[in-house]
Amino acid sequence: MCGIVGYTGNRQALPILLDGLRRLEYRGYDSAGFVLAQKGNGLLAEKCAGKITCLEKIIEGKEYPATHGIAHTRWATHGEPSVINAHPHFDSKHEIALVHNGIIENYRALKAYLQNQGHKFDTETDTEVLVHLVEEYYEGDLTEAVRIALSQVEGTYGIAVICSHSEDTIVAARQGSPLVVGQGDGENFVASDVSAILKHTNRAVYLREGEIATVTSKGFEITTREKIKCTPQIEKVSMTLDQIEKGGYPHFMLKEIHEQPITLGNTIRGRLNFEEGIPRLNGLNLQYDELRKIERIIITACGTSWHAALIGEYMIEEMARVPVEVEYASEFRYRSPIIDEQTLLFVISQSGETADTLAALREAKNAGTTVLGICNVVGSSIARETDGGVYTHAGPEIGVASTKAFTSQVMVLATIALLMGRMRQVSPVKGMELLNQLNAIPGQVETILKNEDGIKKIAEQYYQHNNFLYLGRGVNYPAALEGALKLKEISYIHAEGYPAAEMKHGPIALIDENMPVVVIALKDPVYDKVLSNIEEVKARHGNVIAIASEGDTDIADKVKHVIYVPNTYHLFTPLLSIIPLQLLAYYIAVLRGCDVDQPRNLAKSVTVE
Repeated sequence: MCGIVGYTGNRQALPILLDGLRRLEYRGYDSAGFVLAQKGNGLLAEKCAGKITCLEKIIEGKEYPATHGIAHTRWATHGEPSVINAHPHFDSKHEIALVHNGIIENYRALKAYLQNQGHKFDTETDTEVLVHLVEEYYEGDLTEAVRIALSQVEGTYGIAVICSHSEDTIVAARQGSPLVVGQGDGENFVASDVSAILKHTNRAVYLREGEIATVTSKGFEITTREKIKCTPQIEKVSMTLDQIEKGGYPHFMLKEIHEQPITLGNTIRGRLNFEEGIPRLNGLNLQYDELRKIERIIITACGTSWHAALIGEYMIEEMARVPVEVEYASEFRYRSPIIDEQTLLFVISQSGETADTLAALREAKNAGTTVLGICNVVGSSIARETDGGVYTHAGPEIGVASTKAFTSQVMVLATIALLMGRMRQVSPVKGMELLNQLNAIPGQVETILKNEDGIKKIAEQYYQHNNFLYLGRGVNYPAALEGALKLKEISYIHAEGYPAAEMKHGPIALIDENMPVVVIALKDPVYDKVLSNIEEVKARHGNVIAIASEGDTDIADKVKHVIYVPNTYHLFTPLLSIIPLQLLAYYIAVLRGCDVDQPRNLAKSVTVE
């Protein structure tokens, strides 16, 4: 993990490879490298620990005429970030080079076998073992060597391989880690994300699990590991370059925060039947009578998507009166979950490729449970492997810390909750009222964004603090968790989210005049309880920053700072309360001089367990 780009054609490969790597920087990485196949001169590689700018300094002033190569940005799994551990990795003869996303779980056993065969290793990485395994079986046919090697591999991979004896060929393969082949005119591409090659082509083939692609400048052939030929499904990529560029904003994260009025509108566009007060979610592939029979729902997700799932739990249980359990996907398959035909499983992932979430999906499908997906990327593994689902239509999200994808996930869960509610207890009149409330959310978000300067001024007062506490109750407890996560992700400040009533069961010991406490205190069924929690914080001299409902003038006397959000139905309030928390985290991180779009140690799409 984390980014792969490959090119074969008639143009100089290196500028294309480096441009592709730059477009993958948002995924997070700690080293970079490339290898070029030079006609008659073998393989030439450069690697560095650090950013792509470091790589550019190494090659400054040098000529690289090669028209065939692969490149990689690495997020360390096995072995620390260093030049020697950076990709590409090579066989013992320096004739085969390989870049790899994923984890080879049985690499130690494979390494011991190869060492017995006389192979010597320079690194502790699992990737170096894989390229030596390809070397072990190479007899002039690179694709066949890759095929045999992969038959012995346990784990996940997205790989691209080149050989000095096959100067026009890239062999790519995918198992659990996304990979795409881009079709050009007299040139072809390989990438782990279509954004890396979108400048050059919008025609792409998304490799499926277990597929191997042999790519040359003239074309490509796709087969399974069992040598069964596949018919490529060439798709026209709908995203544009404008969507993956900053558009005048200093950071992608700020751009994506400001895109939320549009993305939330896109999420519900065409899905709200106002006349009947019911959402249209045909992608679920379930009839109304099937939805009525559901007795239990499990939602699995990771990170920010898990927080969205928690909000969904509150929404579905209150609107539809169906019990909901929210599971960390990373734990789900290891605890023998109890699932049956009356259980509906939702999996949530922005990328649709999250390794833990995919594993949970497959575990549930093996048990015969209906599995539905909520994801953002058309053609992703989750989109293909689920029985149905809902796309969020948030567009490409470049900032590592999720913002617009999160709110779009929550919006989808709100429509699912209302749909199931209408099947059970919500009247048509109430349904129409709630649809109108949902439809107003994008405009209300735009209103909050107009108060950006006020939020920035609050950030200026607190950016030097090293600990924050976030409190919320009911459906806004998960919003507090998400607000704390945003702050710790991009500013490296220790921040914790808690249910407000739980504060006195431990966290209250931390509160003093140096502890900023962000409290979501909206006019909802638990408003009075939250006010009591605020008084408890004030009694310990804590500085309270309140997210409050528009028109609530009383709260200003009880807290140090107030950020107002418009009024809406109480279950929909996280769609509004999270916006100022995103902005607060953003401005604090900027003031601390942090790399907002590429926070340290984080990756955008976590394709390893």
